Amino acid sequence: MMAVPSSLARDISPPPPLKRRKTSGTFSPNITPEPVSSVKPTLAAVEAGKAKIDDHLAYFKDHLSKASRETTKGVARLSINEFAALYHNNQHQHGHHFVIHQHNHPRAGVHYDLRLQFSESSSMSFAVPKGLPGNPNSRSIGRMAIETRVHNYWNHLIESASYKTGSLLIWDTGTYEVLPRKHQGRNKKGMPSPQTTDEEHSESDPGDEEAKTSIRTQSEEKHENEKLIEAFKSRYIRLRLHGPRLPRGYTIILRLPSNEIIKRPTARRKRRQKPSVTRQRSPADSDNDSNDEVIQEEEVDDDLDTDTDEDTQTRATNAYPGSMNDIGSVHQRHWFMQLDRHNSGFLLDRADGGKGRWIQGKDGNGCAAFLVRGRDHERSVVTGRLAREVESDEGVEGFVGRGGWVGIEY
Repeated sequence: MMAVPSSLARDISPPPPLKRRKTSGTFSPNITPEPVSSVKPTLAAVEAGKAKIDDHLAYFKDHLSKASRETTKGVARLSINEFAALYHNNQHQHGHHFVIHQHNHPRAGVHYDLRLQFSESSSMSFAVPKGLPGNPNSRSIGRMAIETRVHNYWNHLIESASYKTGSLLIWDTGTYEVLPRKHQGRNKKGMPSPQTTDEEHSESDPGDEEAKTSIRTQSEEKHENEKLIEAFKSRYIRLRLHGPRLPRGYTIILRLPSNEIIKRPTARRKRRQKPSVTRQRSPADSDNDSNDEVIQEEEVDDDLDTDTDEDTQTRATNAYPGSMNDIGSVHQRHWFMQLDRHNSGFLLDRADGGKGRWIQGKDGNGCAAFLVRGRDHERSVVTGRLAREVESDEGVEGFVGRGGWVGIEY
């Protein structure tokens, strides 16, 4: 009997290999998928809130480090590490961080945004068309400060530029201190205290030292952000700012006039020209200056509104997504900002007779006078850049903002 060939000894012959057709989207276990792109979102997308960032501090620290420039001696600066530490150390529920942005907006023009942190996530905000007052002998010692929407705390880190928003430069940043609102009192000559207003009244007996000590102790125990919220709600804030640009001891007063207290947001009005107004100071305006002093108050020809991307929820709450308006902030209320000359350390020198002249304190103590000079002269305290250099670094070429800004010198 013949042997069976080995080729026929198997139970089942193996099937011939199949030729697979190449189909779109077919997964092969032998092919490693390409990694997802790790490209960082653009600065404009982050600023507009269209890109999600888990760590804003790390993002902006990296971005600003690459943009930093060397500056000459005498230019106010914070190192990137100091800047980051300042922000990080206030990233909690009782943080008291501030930032002043120099903002060259295409529609609103050059102005300065003062933002004051009042919680871990949120900051109250004021737009100051002419910048903070720094000349104690100016005839325009007052400023208009327009309340804007509540911003996110991470907005303090922004230094950017785009065709839509213009340039945003960190003019100064640091921490704030809220000073008490002085009660009415009289000096030995029977004159009102230079640190009081005629609107203020003492509710306690002047001789009741125990009550005064108790009030002072309670005030000292509060956190600065708690004092700020309390002062904001009382519509009178005496604010000292500690930053590398502003002189030591610099103090301002923010006061909401009675005609603005019940103001509600209104539709944007057609722009119209208003002449500058000179008015005699009323007793209610007096804080620590003589009542007969004349103040020049600048007028704006339209509401200073740079918030162009607000949605319905933002308009309803007056707060950007991620922040919370639990302090009762009202969009576009006009506050009155004034240099607090006494608490800033200026002294009134009457050597030449007349009303006298305000000078810096003896031995260099107290605040030094300064002038706000605008975008062509002022550099960022973080990167050392001018506004046009911020624009160039962000690829915003040929940007032309609204002209006509002039600083206040006298």
